[in-house]
Amino acid sequence: MSNQTPHQVSSPRPDEARVIPLRPPAARPEHRPGDRPGDRPDAREPLWRDLVGDVLRRERLAQERTLKDVADAARISMPYLSEVERGRKEASSEVLAAAAHALGLSLGDLLARAHTRLTRPAHHGRRATTTAPYNGLCLAA
Repeated sequence: MSNQTPHQVSSPRPDEARVIPLRPPAARPEHRPGDRPGDRPDAREPLWRDLVGDVLRRERLAQERTLKDVADAARISMPYLSEVERGRKEASSEVLAAAAHALGLSLGDLLARAHTRLTRPAHHGRRATTTAPYNGLCLAA
């Protein structure tokens, strides 16, 4: 037993580690913004920013261009373009148009491709943003 009153807190000795309890991790929400009640997690629709970013990244890679090259041509920062491609940023129409033009696309082309990805049925167990369109053409290596 210690000689301390109930309101005193002992300080640790220099050779003694002090343990600070961590708060339990916050529970992850069952849904994302835009989900409808009753939607299954695997049935949720992709976010528009994910679709647009995926289209930009696929087109850039198809052209074998670097992120820096496209960002410079679009006159936007490379980190910001990276965030847009990964669906982390909701880009303005001006930024999307600049990125599209840097890739030789119109804003309409970019949005049409994203719309196609949105309306194409997803394959079971995979996100719609990660499936490649084949339009009846299949190449084997």
